[in-house]
Amino acid sequence: MTQDLHQLQASAGATFEEIGSATIPVSFSNDSAALEAARTGVALCDRSHWGRMQISDADRQNFLHNQSTNDIKRLQPGQGCDTVFVTSTARTLDLASVYVTEETILLLVSPNRCQSLLDFLDRYIFFADRVKLTNLTNTTATFSLLGPQSDALLNKLGASSLIGQPNGNHALFSLGDSEVRVAVGSGLAIPGYTLFLAAESAASLWQQLVEGGAVPLGDRVWEQLRVQQGRPVPEHELTEDYNPLEAGLWQTLSFNKGCYIGQETIARLDTYKGVKQQLWGIRLSEPVAAGSTITLGDEKVGVLTSSTTIAQEAFGLGYIRTKAGGAGLQVQVGAAQGEVVPVPFLTYNRQ
Repeated sequence: MTQDLHQLQASAGATFEEIGSATIPVSFSNDSAALEAARTGVALCDRSHWGRMQISDADRQNFLHNQSTNDIKRLQPGQGCDTVFVTSTARTLDLASVYVTEETILLLVSPNRCQSLLDFLDRYIFFADRVKLTNLTNTTATFSLLGPQSDALLNKLGASSLIGQPNGNHALFSLGDSEVRVAVGSGLAIPGYTLFLAAESAASLWQQLVEGGAVPLGDRVWEQLRVQQGRPVPEHELTEDYNPLEAGLWQTLSFNKGCYIGQETIARLDTYKGVKQQLWGIRLSEPVAAGSTITLGDEKVGVLTSSTTIAQEAFGLGYIRTKAGGAGLQVQVGAAQGEVVPVPFLTYNRQ
């Protein structure tokens, strides 16, 4: 089913990499044009290698509410939000997007995380719970539109009713021959939309979006934007070394929803101002590898978790001790000079 899509992408100049069990278009030989489209036009990114799961049956909303950080019970069909899965000690497992429909909940999770999260959640389903978990990754596809002209393309496709709605809102549309769930939000702090559809319709919709003016954007540019925007991901910023407050994911937390996995730790950190380190952007004088030590004078104050070079400018994400300072701090990162800067995806206090 995805073979047709990959053949179509290859004919447009895509090169692919195998990551885990997924085949990912890393570039369309147009990285500069794709980057510019995301900034000033509309770019199209294939995110089908991200995980998709469905939670169904009568207790689905209460169940997810109790297993993640955001207030899921407040969501009505057609609404959505981001939430974080954490351990019992509030260490981060993944950042997920939640979409509530009339009969199910759809979750978009990070690449190579769906099965491990399904196993994690399954442990908390008890005998009387009416909850069913389904892995949809192999039978569905996901695309994201990024850029300020995404509204114009959505209008051209006949899905204009979502324009101007809050992030996470979503609806089902017939786009050409495809039934597509379109959600507000690109996955980054860039205007856009995320589209979900059956895998067998992916090639047709991709062609339709490109003909509508979207510029294909490979995973390499997505990663550059991801670092520049500050979206944390597993194995880099989201690990069991860090909690959601440190990771700058305050916007995904509800502080009055009651008990959930990791809630006591998060509440204690908030109450007693116990956030000892924070995730920041770092503007670098030269490229530096992730894992490099961040120092202030002779003192280690943090670690670089991701790095990229975008438009000839080196940039990274890193955790820095709260007491060392924040935006504007001048630090040494490996052999490079670094300036600590805010990034648009992250927040540092209650929303």
